[in-house]
Amino acid sequence: QVQLVESGGGLVQAGGSLRLSCAASGRTFSSYHMGWLRQAPGKAREFVAAISWSGGNTYYADSVKGRFTISRDNAKNTVYLQMSSLKPEDTAVYYCAAQNSGNYVYSAREYDYWGQGTQVTVSS
Repeated sequence: QVQLVESGGGLVQAGGSLRLSCAASGRTFSSYHMGWLRQAPGKAREFVAAISWSGGNTYYADSVKGRFTISRDNAKNTVYLQMSSLKPEDTAVYYCAAQNSGNYVYSAREYDYWGQGTQVTVSS
């Protein structure tokens, strides 16, 4: 069992930056692949970024590649999403999620545990 709590969301102007954090409980955090997904009003939840259990592999949606960076600190049971050059279309609720299998990090269906989400709003 893994419990996830996101923080760091807020309101930022276009072009600005935010760093999201996701603190995990449980001793097995380092065995999970971790992802960030987002959901805008009226839209389906979509993949943003993911990182393998060791941190050795990272994955990004094309829409955020070059602007967002995912990282993790297994000693602190925390995963981060550094977001830069933010755009109004990045506005969404951002969710942290944990996946045990690592089969397909791009699909929301493959994640086993979810946080409650944190709102990110980018004004133009």
